[in-house]
Amino acid sequence: MKNFKITTFLIAVFFSMGLTSCSNDDDSSSSIQPVITEVNGTLDGDGNVIALEPLTQGFANNMYVIRGTGLASTQNIYFNDKDTYFNPTLVTDNAIFVTIDKDTPFFETIDELKVVTKTGTAVFTFKVLPAAPIIRSYNSINPLPGDIVTIYGEYFLEPVITVGTTEATIVSATVSEIQFELPADSHFKYVTVTTESGSATSTQAIGTALYDDALTSLVSGAAAWGGTPNFAFEGDAVQGLKSIRHEIGGYSGLQFDVAGVPTATYMGIRVSIKAAKAGKVQIIMNGNFNPADNVNIFDLTTEWKTFIIPFDKFGFATTPASLTQITFQEWGAPGGNTYIIDDLGLVLQN
Repeated sequence: MKNFKITTFLIAVFFSMGLTSCSNDDDSSSSIQPVITEVNGTLDGDGNVIALEPLTQGFANNMYVIRGTGLASTQNIYFNDKDTYFNPTLVTDNAIFVTIDKDTPFFETIDELKVVTKTGTAVFTFKVLPAAPIIRSYNSINPLPGDIVTIYGEYFLEPVITVGTTEATIVSATVSEIQFELPADSHFKYVTVTTESGSATSTQAIGTALYDDALTSLVSGAAAWGGTPNFAFEGDAVQGLKSIRHEIGGYSGLQFDVAGVPTATYMGIRVSIKAAKAGKVQIIMNGNFNPADNVNIFDLTTEWKTFIIPFDKFGFATTPASLTQITFQEWGAPGGNTYIIDDLGLVLQN
């Protein structure tokens, strides 16, 4: 479901409806009780208004037009008792443009739109459907056919799961977590969650993880110089439930030996990293510690950052035929930091 966009076209439609703006202090409307006659709004593929048709339901995180009378002095708008922001410059006596808040309740609610003005309250029956689903992560990334995979995210209302183009069997589902059985022939396929509100597709393909709450079979070993890494840290994760925590001194590092993965299959690596304090990290491929221009030195903060690094950006004259090693080295003075590393894996060629 595409979101409404405030465009020149939309504003033109707004005023072409003959809805001239009224001041909230207009004496002519000071005693008029507000009435909602309909809610409308239809989108084309680019999110522009193409028709204004009465609706009985709408999607969170999308904009709609509330039509009626006596609306000029609107003070509050509620969808299912959720106080909803609106732009007062897009309010007239006969219409209000408003975006339904993405966190509006949608499950077992009162299905009610309420507009409160200076002169009264108008109530209208209107069902809010959730925003399009969001996939935060899924685990495991390297499952076998028949394994149970868990998807974590938001707005999973009556979901359908597909892996590639194959529909998967759902074992259990809530609005924030789904478990499904991995179909056959899923290797290198992406996971998609579809609801009435839209679709979301994973950024990781099945079978592409190097670390997935534990080192996968694509990693033959790992070694650190400086500090002792915790490969099952449960205090913070961006993918799955665990991550790698490594407290190290200046220019110390953590090295992953990879089992000769052919680079022709992939375009590069992905990784998410955060740090205990602002700092830097250099990410190194196949032991090339001193490439020209010190490439792939990244700034880190206390928030998760995701990096996708193509193989041709690691400073080699010619990309090696296989990936044999990935190293993370603390960088810069005075040195020393604590890294949390997660979702280390490979990115497929397009």
